[in-house]
Amino acid sequence: MKYKISRIAEWWAKNPMTYGISHGTAVYSRDEGERRVELGSREFFEHADDQLYDWNRPLHRHNQPFAKIFPYEKYKDKLVLEIGCGMGGMAMLWAQRGAQMTATDLNPVAVEQTTRRFSLFRLLGTVRQENANALSFPDGSFHYVYSWGVLHHSPNLKQSLSELFRVLKPGGEFGVMLYNRHSLYYAYHVAYLEGFLHRESRFLSDLRLASRYGDGHREEGNPHTWPVTKKEIRGLFRPHTDSLKIRVLGTELDSTLKLLLPGLYFFIPPLMKKAWARRFGWSFWISGRKDKA
Repeated sequence: MKYKISRIAEWWAKNPMTYGISHGTAVYSRDEGERRVELGSREFFEHADDQLYDWNRPLHRHNQPFAKIFPYEKYKDKLVLEIGCGMGGMAMLWAQRGAQMTATDLNPVAVEQTTRRFSLFRLLGTVRQENANALSFPDGSFHYVYSWGVLHHSPNLKQSLSELFRVLKPGGEFGVMLYNRHSLYYAYHVAYLEGFLHRESRFLSDLRLASRYGDGHREEGNPHTWPVTKKEIRGLFRPHTDSLKIRVLGTELDSTLKLLLPGLYFFIPPLMKKAWARRFGWSFWISGRKDKA
């Protein structure tokens, strides 16, 4: 297990989540063409954030990124923890809105870049390298804990969630984004295109197939990615909460439909695409309150 965790940290250090044209690079598409920026520069953070926000436009409200899922006002001046901060884009949003922010990541490059971001933008907060399977914080340390697109990379998701709830105060709230194994993206890109059509399933287990073609497929995939189902989510969260809410996010559905139905895509009614996104989207947003010891 320790070996796998070290491999995960090393892979993400080499291929950080920059939201660039290619996974791990600081190259972005602009109207004037491709633009390469320096990792750790203000321009880099601004380009990465623009891409992150653009990919998730349905989750914004009144020009506030992710305001449809993040209760910023409720936790102003409160202790907020992010598990898996990446380049610090979401941690910055919380810090700018008055949260007492703690950002953590297994990957030392993510810690370095998020620390750099907080310094450049003059933000208050703490950035630490942490293993989600064994957080160093005392029990009940935070009022709100969240993780965006990270814990499906944990080789022990159950333990990571136990740690999340351990450091959350009783009555505190949480939000977790995990990939959906029953999504159109998984069915088409992973299972059909790579697993069946390219015959990768002859050589790779379901886990290795999902890992290789989930995040960073151009870089031969990452060491561990395992999307979950609603049934698995309920089983994982049941010991910690009775107030569980599961929402399917389909912000990536347009790009998948364009590949799957190139001739018909433009004739699909927007309401139908929205309904499909709510059922077959690539991501779950799982939220609720810690109401069990």
